Amino acid sequence: MEYPFQIIGIIRSCFKEKFGVPRQPGLATEARATLELQPPYDRPESLTGLEGFSHLWVVFVFHQALRDGWRPTVRPPRLGGNRRIGVFASRSPFRPNPIGLSVVALEKIDTSSAGCHLHLRGADLLDGTPVLDIKPYVPYCDALPEATAGFASAPPEEVFAVGFSEVAEVQCAAREAAGNPGLRKLIEQLLRLDPRPAYCSRRSPDEDGKPARQFGMRLYDIDLRWRVEEGRVLVTELLAVPDAGTGG
Repeated sequence: MEYPFQIIGIIRSCFKEKFGVPRQPGLATEARATLELQPPYDRPESLTGLEGFSHLWVVFVFHQALRDGWRPTVRPPRLGGNRRIGVFASRSPFRPNPIGLSVVALEKIDTSSAGCHLHLRGADLLDGTPVLDIKPYVPYCDALPEATAGFASAPPEEVFAVGFSEVAEVQCAAREAAGNPGLRKLIEQLLRLDPRPAYCSRRSPDEDGKPARQFGMRLYDIDLRWRVEEGRVLVTELLAVPDAGTGG
């Protein structure tokens, strides 16, 4: 028996590539996204009453994991990438059905003539993510303080302090003034949790006398450049990505 699903909307997010996306929702509260409802689901009456809820569950497709198939065991980043656990004990995108579930803050509902848009905050969603459903977050039944959480019993620790070079300071301030409010705070929230792959985080920055490796990630239409040195993250520059939209 088949169970067909329809895409009800598409995410427009500040995250343009997988690298750097928070590993759970809510870890970067400044991460903004917009859910654009698609026809025939972009009807204002379908959202009646939703304005009374502060948070939503978003059910989505890990669309960039589809071609990789599922894996019976995975290596969670929280365990340093060294230990395998069962896929059903993880939130890995490489699942039999690549479906994700995120709780996000609902900032605004826009049902203007341009369509129906939900403005979200604290999202861990990649730009272009297909959405299968949304449901209101109901605190009395969805928040269970007595629940246990295995190897993820506490939020991830903040690994690094984050600093900005003189060039990056000027570039970031200009970007915020030009329409990316909260950009500096977003960058700090993302980088202090160390988004590098586990094999990089286990390596000393000056191992073998090599200079600190520079990393890059896409935010909005920005190519963010940074490196780890002297026990902290240093943001070196924020470069414009040619012909890129701002998204989110």
